[in-house]
Amino acid sequence: MGTASEPTTGPVLLLGGRSEIGVAVARRLVAAGARHVVLAARRADDLDDEAGALLDAGAVAVDRVEFDADDLGSHADVLARVEHRHGLPGTTLVAFGVLGDQAAAESDPAAAVAVVHTDYVAQVHVLTLLARRYREAGRGRIVVFSSVAGARVRRANYVYGSAKAGLDGFASGLADALAGSGVRLLLVRPGFVVGRMTRGMSPAPLSSTPDTVADAVVEALARDRETVWVPRALGPVAALMQVVPRALWRRLPR
Repeated sequence: MGTASEPTTGPVLLLGGRSEIGVAVARRLVAAGARHVVLAARRADDLDDEAGALLDAGAVAVDRVEFDADDLGSHADVLARVEHRHGLPGTTLVAFGVLGDQAAAESDPAAAVAVVHTDYVAQVHVLTLLARRYREAGRGRIVVFSSVAGARVRRANYVYGSAKAGLDGFASGLADALAGSGVRLLLVRPGFVVGRMTRGMSPAPLSSTPDTVADAVVEALARDRETVWVPRALGPVAALMQVVPRALWRRLPR
């Protein structure tokens, strides 16, 4: 069994190069032996802070590639460009996503579809491309970020929650399809994460930080886990969520 302390063959690819959680995970992988990181995001030239953090952690090189998650037609070219320049990534972190505006999404179909497109459709598309290439190579690691919001969708954030529920189901099935192929998929299910994306929102119970999530991800990779709740107590809580009567469930806040 591989461990996170062993360098992986190929660079770490971060799809969603501004993701606080993604950068925190990449920093830990660099500290554990990975030497090259590729940051993929829109406005890739404006990633100095993220690149600097990785170089400070010990990365030998940090490359940047333009990546628009919503542009499905560009995904294959971006992945091919990364592989041509650096070889097949040893670990790919699929860390892009949006919270969206629930109030706007309830009245504007385009706003609702935009959230679902980024948080589900685009993820399905790029994960299918990644899985196909990794399966052909017979190796590789993929980290997918779901959410407790998808465990049972709540009225307060049902657009985002439904996208995460779909992603969770897709990634779970993909992990089963990859079993025995040499490719590992880790599905991460964090609760409320206090960070840039949730700035201005009141933290929910069992909240975590990007660093807390990153620590859990690296530990789960080291243990060859398939899923991880962050914090761990969310697993039992999610099970209890399934039996809450619907009349009560719909009145719960975020």
